[in-house]
Amino acid sequence: MAKPMYVYILSSGKNGTLYIGVTNDLIRRVWEHREGMIDGFTKRYRVHRLVYFEIFDDPERAIQREKTMKRYVRQWKINLIEQDNPEWNDLYDGIVG
Repeated sequence: MAKPMYVYILSSGKNGTLYIGVTNDLIRRVWEHREGMIDGFTKRYRVHRLVYFEIFDDPERAIQREKTMKRYVRQWKINLIEQDNPEWNDLYDGIVG
């Protein structure tokens, strides 16, 4: 059985800067963003709050979903987050256990 894949959205705060990524290890990847281990956009703009994620069994579908989501306008992304997380809570602690 293949490892699940995750498409996730990080934010710098409610209605802040957004980042969309894909990974096969959500806990590790978000931890890396939070700790500033990944040089680039998320480190530069302090985008480290996990506000949304989806789980996929098929890596190709996950990658396609990430690409599609990145093309959508900002308001669509905000609406998606607020469907399940209207308070923009950081979901990281909930997935760590």
